[in-house]
Amino acid sequence: MPISQARVPTAEASRYLKQLCRHWSHKFPVEATEAAGRVPFGDDRVCTFEAEADALLMKVATPDPAALTRLENVVSDHLLRFAFRENLGEITWSRAA
Repeated sequence: MPISQARVPTAEASRYLKQLCRHWSHKFPVEATEAAGRVPFGDDRVCTFEAEADALLMKVATPDPAALTRLENVVSDHLLRFAFRENLGEITWSRAA
């Protein structure tokens, strides 16, 4: 399944991870701790988060390349909305196998 990942430098990674997971927990069976989170957007679409001391690592996976791009955009848009007090810059995704 195609995977895309992004590393977003921030000292608030754990806080953003929890916000994102809490936001989607109303619609999906989210799993979250201080350091990691998983949002299953569907049977074949998932997003995972890992909070490091200086960055938030995000991975999205889905078999459809067009859906992968949409998922990247949805996750990025939500993160930027939650991080409005901090300039995270442009979020760059890289595709992995």
